[in-house]
Amino acid sequence: MSGSGIQKKKSPRERAGFRLFLLSLPFLIGIFIFSYLPLAGWAYSFFNYKPGKNLFDCEFVGWKWFAAPFNNPVLRKQFIRVMKNTLAINLLYMATMILPMIFAMFLMEIRSKWYRKLVQTLTTIPNFISWVLVYAAFFSLLSTDGLLNSLLLKSGSISNPVNFLMDTSHMWLKMLGYHLWKGLGWGAIIYISAITSIDSEIYEAAAIDGAGRFQKMWYITTPHLIPTFFVMFILQIGNIINNGIDQYLVFSNAMNQDYIEVLDLYVYRYGLQQGNISYATAVGMWKSLVSVILVLIANTLSRKIRGSSIF
Repeated sequence: MSGSGIQKKKSPRERAGFRLFLLSLPFLIGIFIFSYLPLAGWAYSFFNYKPGKNLFDCEFVGWKWFAAPFNNPVLRKQFIRVMKNTLAINLLYMATMILPMIFAMFLMEIRSKWYRKLVQTLTTIPNFISWVLVYAAFFSLLSTDGLLNSLLLKSGSISNPVNFLMDTSHMWLKMLGYHLWKGLGWGAIIYISAITSIDSEIYEAAAIDGAGRFQKMWYITTPHLIPTFFVMFILQIGNIINNGIDQYLVFSNAMNQDYIEVLDLYVYRYGLQQGNISYATAVGMWKSLVSVILVLIANTLSRKIRGSSIF
């Protein structure tokens, strides 16, 4: 037989790689459909789009909507306020990013396995509760007819009910508190996985040398978790203007809107509630591009400072 007629058998590694590719193919298709295909909608930002009309039947306005927050005094004032809320809340998130790592370290120091699993389960469950239900729970607790007001009135601490959800004081810290309550346990999972991958012989050697539990946490556990923390930190830098919408939409009201409206909620209100889809798309497009640039900058700085990066 000629050499061209002979089919070369694939190696086990090639067959395994092809099977892994087939397993990942549905996820790649999903990412393309839900993450890349919608990018075609960025075209709306270059037109004066009116809902119900064909996009290319609308007036082409170029960069008009991108410049609107800077040229229009009303939009500029709104945009500055929204960006202040967005950056302040996300900077608070970044300042508390160390808490899931600390929580994971202390959680793994609990000797009782059943109690450790109980604590981990109870702190992880809130992540799977929707923000609508979270708001309903806090409404039952903090509204004028809620549990907290009932207890304060009965104890004589207050004479009139206080609507804590309408109170505008310390709104950024309140949003941070809700966020930590919901995500602390979930954020600790990746650090728990990193801790379990540390060689137990290192801890045994440290114990022989006389190291206590806190010394092991400081000199062994912490250095092993720092690379994971920096990866999460770099990703959070890319999300510094991305807050999501669920939490802020359900907790927003007429009293606290000026302090709680973040960029994602701003885009939602202009795009869906006010029907200015072109302007909302332009702001969303600008937000995505800035996020990518921030990730690249943070990744470059990490490579130069620490000698490692996420890509």
